[in-house]
Amino acid sequence: MGDASYGDVVKARVRTLLERFLAYANDELENCERFKIDCNWETPKQVIVRTQLRVLAELSGLSKEQVRDGLNALKDFLKILEDLREHKRGSENWHFRLKLWDDKRNKDGNLQKFDAEWQRCREELPGVQRAEAKKAKLAPTPYNNLPLSSVVEFVGREAELQELHQLLQENQQVAIAAIAGMGGVGKTQLALQYANSHRLSYQGGICWLSAPQDVGVQLEDFALSVLKLNPPPEDLGSNLVRRIKYYLNNWREGEVLLVIDNVTNYREEVRCYLESVPSRFKQLITTREKLQSPIVRLDLDVLTPLAAMQLLKSIVGRERLRREPLVARELCKRLGYLPLGLELVGRYLLGDKELSLAEMLQYLEKEGLNHEALKEVPQEMRVKLGVAAAFELSWRRLRENAQHLGCLLSLFAQAPIPWELVEGITINNEAQNWKQARRELLQLHLLQRKAEGVYQLHPLLREFFQYKLTGLEQAEEFKRALCQVMISIAKKIPNSPTLQQIKNFGPAIPHLTQVANDLIKFTSDDDLIWSFLGNARFYNGQGLYTKAEPWYYQCLEATKKRLGKEHPYVASSLNNLAGLYRDQGRYSEAEPLYSQALAMWRKLQGEEHPDVASSLNNLAGLYRDQGRHSKAELLLIQALAMQRKLQGEEHPDIATSLNNLALLYSDQGRYSEAEPLYSQALAMQRKLQGEEHPHIAQSLNNLAGLYYSQGRYSEAKPLYIEALAMRRKLLGEEHPHIAQSLNNLALLYYSQREYSEAEPLYSQALAMRRKLMGEEHPYVAISLSNLAGLYYSQGRYSEAEPLFIQALDILERQLGVNHPNTLTVRENLADLRVGEDRRRHRLNSQQ
Repeated sequence: MGDASYGDVVKARVRTLLERFLAYANDELENCERFKIDCNWETPKQVIVRTQLRVLAELSGLSKEQVRDGLNALKDFLKILEDLREHKRGSENWHFRLKLWDDKRNKDGNLQKFDAEWQRCREELPGVQRAEAKKAKLAPTPYNNLPLSSVVEFVGREAELQELHQLLQENQQVAIAAIAGMGGVGKTQLALQYANSHRLSYQGGICWLSAPQDVGVQLEDFALSVLKLNPPPEDLGSNLVRRIKYYLNNWREGEVLLVIDNVTNYREEVRCYLESVPSRFKQLITTREKLQSPIVRLDLDVLTPLAAMQLLKSIVGRERLRREPLVARELCKRLGYLPLGLELVGRYLLGDKELSLAEMLQYLEKEGLNHEALKEVPQEMRVKLGVAAAFELSWRRLRENAQHLGCLLSLFAQAPIPWELVEGITINNEAQNWKQARRELLQLHLLQRKAEGVYQLHPLLREFFQYKLTGLEQAEEFKRALCQVMISIAKKIPNSPTLQQIKNFGPAIPHLTQVANDLIKFTSDDDLIWSFLGNARFYNGQGLYTKAEPWYYQCLEATKKRLGKEHPYVASSLNNLAGLYRDQGRYSEAEPLYSQALAMWRKLQGEEHPDVASSLNNLAGLYRDQGRHSKAELLLIQALAMQRKLQGEEHPDIATSLNNLALLYSDQGRYSEAEPLYSQALAMQRKLQGEEHPHIAQSLNNLAGLYYSQGRYSEAKPLYIEALAMRRKLLGEEHPHIAQSLNNLALLYYSQREYSEAEPLYSQALAMRRKLMGEEHPYVAISLSNLAGLYYSQGRYSEAEPLFIQALDILERQLGVNHPNTLTVRENLADLRVGEDRRRHRLNSQQ
């Protein structure tokens, strides 16, 4: 126990043994009955156990020697195990009493107490005391979100681990990178091992971030759910960068470790959030990107021969290598000293106790890894051949169903895979025993468990399974089966997904994208459309228009190609793309698409059809946006009459038409006609869709707008606030509808001369619209004009004028010189300039 690195190795084994035993005790394992363990719980914290070493080895994934060492550590080091065996020397049967710190059901609590107790015991040993830790009586930080590790025992990188710690002591940003971009060298595992073994050092917390996802969103979630920080002030609004700065400034005391895994573009993924953070925030990055100063690199190569031997020994046991030391060295060499290859071969050997290392080497030579063949092979190619050979051996050991599962998983994207997606896949309409197959893949280290119910293939293994898939008769059947599951997900994504729905669908989106990009030919015409439409709705519903546009465009082109230029699906695709252009303020591009869709639906469906009514409604909305009110009113009245005839008096589409017609009347100052329509629409939506829905929030906002226009501020304010709160709950902090609510509430405060309340809301709305809609959107111009008006009212003329000029320039180009909004801004700018000239004249006269 005196050696620090050896102590960490033993700790990892003991922790794994304890964790798996607690999982067994709480019935969290599949087929628990296969483990012959007699447990007699005296209390929820104390149990008497009778079992055998081989059973505990199977339970924990350790060797019997490692289990024996672990039990002895629990007995002699932690003193929570009492050995009750009568004959102790070399006995395979174990009889002991185990005392836990907490109730057996509190697995996480027991493991945290284990970490703390292990550290305390180590600090009391000669040579490993830490004066500062002992003085402060620190325990490992509970503020962490570290993922599960697929490695039972971490060996072979002790030197790199020490170097990494030294670099992080001297620098704020350190990147773990692979030499020549090589895969399988263990970048993520090194970062995870470092984080786990230094939980005492980082009392401020250890936050694990996955760069392919939004780093800012993950940081905020950690701050709120793990650190339990108070939410930021409301005046920060939805500006995520500003909110992250607030969290960093209010973070818990102590050194902090931020691990950012799998960074592909540091500038876009990370720097905007962590560009200037306090020095106590250390950043540990894993990447293939060639990052420059001030980020310091730690380049990982394959293992040294000695480290490779240590890794193999940790898996198969010391005695097995001792019997064939020369063969073991050659085995490591043939595998290119790559951790992934050694893990695969080690797991294979662990599963076959009678297989000698010499026989294993012969098997590898049959796969082309003989000494002569490798003489002239570059190191990187040798590594790849080693992994390929190791994989082939593991492949042959798998039963057919497990082979099929590996190939099936390779069809998913290179992203974490929710197991529920796999469970939904049937072959020939028959359910498969995928759980049993999954167990085989996990036992051979061919699949990684990333979190509860989430799994992932290593990129190299994914490539190998894809290669094997080409030789399977069922290959096309697997592809079709995956397509069916993902399309069923796509069909559930609504046009206006809520925040919770976005969170629920998010993990499936990379795999839906994979289907849309690579498996198109295995889908039906209907499924093809849904693969594009599901992705488009997911992004469009969040206001991420630039991400949604290519999916809508691909959907249109694919439907034309497969179904011809005149088909209801083509009309629907035209309508969807037009709606996106309208949301982006690209009205001149939207109008011809809406018109084409309307003409096509009339031709294909007849003059009276719900699709025709919907198309009339959409085109009318565009006319209203353009200020063409008479044309819009004609279409809206026509659409509403058609919907009432076809769909009855109560239908979501009718509520939408009532709302749109009321909006138009409100724009025209026809308030007495607008108010009953708003009220009818709101009542109908509440009846049909419940009390909380994005459409209800929109209706509340619109009715509040009517009250505002009439000067009924006391009636408008609670509706604006209710709409904003509902939108934040349903849509998140950043969404075009949130910007609309902020803008409208600011207008109300402005009208009541509460300028200090209005200004931050205007600023937030403007920033959000710029981010989500781009600099040229008419709504950005409206926000510029509103903020300028506020400055004007406060006498801040030099600040107001450039904003009016920017707004006018956008509106003239986007809506035309005679649009009502353009005319309003032009008049406001003229008033400001006249008022400024008069003010100057008065000042000159006084002089």
